[in-house]
Amino acid sequence: MSPLEVRIDPTSMGFDPVRLERIQHHFEKYVTDGRLAGWLATVSRGGELVWTGRAGHRNREEGLEVTDDTIWRIFSMTKPLTSIGVMMLYEEGCFDLNDDAGQWIEALAAPRVYVGGTPSDPQTVPAIEPVRIHHLLSHTSGLTYGFNYLHPVDAIYRAKGYDFGWPRGANLSQAVHDWCSSPLLFQPGSAFNYSVATDVLGRLIEIWSGQPLDVFFRERILDPLGMHDTSWWCPEDKHDRMSMLYVPSNGESHPFGDLARGALRQPQLYGAGGGLVSTAVDYERFMTMLLRGGEFEGHRFVSSRTFDLMTQNHLPGDVDLVAFAADSYTEPEYAGVGFGLGFSVVIDSSRNKSLMSEGTFGWGGAASTTFWVDPAEDLTVSFFTQLLPTGTYPIRRELAQLVYQALVD
Repeated sequence: MSPLEVRIDPTSMGFDPVRLERIQHHFEKYVTDGRLAGWLATVSRGGELVWTGRAGHRNREEGLEVTDDTIWRIFSMTKPLTSIGVMMLYEEGCFDLNDDAGQWIEALAAPRVYVGGTPSDPQTVPAIEPVRIHHLLSHTSGLTYGFNYLHPVDAIYRAKGYDFGWPRGANLSQAVHDWCSSPLLFQPGSAFNYSVATDVLGRLIEIWSGQPLDVFFRERILDPLGMHDTSWWCPEDKHDRMSMLYVPSNGESHPFGDLARGALRQPQLYGAGGGLVSTAVDYERFMTMLLRGGEFEGHRFVSSRTFDLMTQNHLPGDVDLVAFAADSYTEPEYAGVGFGLGFSVVIDSSRNKSLMSEGTFGWGGAASTTFWVDPAEDLTVSFFTQLLPTGTYPIRRELAQLVYQALVD
């Protein structure tokens, strides 16, 4: 029996099965016209799978179809796992959310903020507020990504070798030093900017736990959840299950083999912000733990109170990303969406113009994967594909529209 086989009548969980099939019909068109090579989606309620669909190929060029055990690059869907790991250590008293990260990261002991100049000759001023742990969790620290291509500090990261990848020979400690010794985009806590902050948290996990990041993940998160196909790379005995990576051109998807091959070998450093590969089966277990407020099959990862804190909006003044983001995440899609400690959070459904309940939280990955958890509807949803960049198509909003219209109870 397939691990993603629906074993219950969707009507018993408040879904109209005929209306659920609209999801299949809609996204099959993405494969038929070549926009996506393949995809897999899941819908669960109360921790029970009520619908799953798939179409196309995990590797179109080799004729390999999408299967339940297809391994996908989840990129930034790694971040919520890292954030859970951070808060597990918070509960052990390793730090306070208001602590200055400079206590552990030397390059953040006296951060400076970009105010002008050029990437090669930046003008900076001292930060008036420390980079605190909660700033890292909520992407309000002033750190950035080299691949953002939006700000002169992004270019400073690229000059150090950090674009969509790492310079040869860098380990996590070195990478964190390189990022944190660069100027911040803004005064900590004054804006939102999606960034390497979660990778910095990965280094802090190593410092606080005394374990390498991969060991901590395996012992404290992945094995207890039974996520045995989730790792930092795809081992050789699973290569045939690994998906190809695609990019769009002229309305169709085309293979990006050079970048895709990176997932087939052990990386030089483990990216806590985007380094994992996983399966829909594995991620279903993680989402179920989130739906249950931090508990899964008798194992509690974080307390319900800690989890409630993580899934509240932590942007000052309870504003949304459109109002608080520095240069990105200002599109209408993010109206009414705030950010917690590791997740986006819907704070105003009417502003978001979607059927998602307020309090719904989740995130996505660079290759157009996405997930969310809706506690009000007792609902978890995931979508896996492999198209760079995310946002090429409005997959998440279309999926939400089709999932919620199928609810009849």
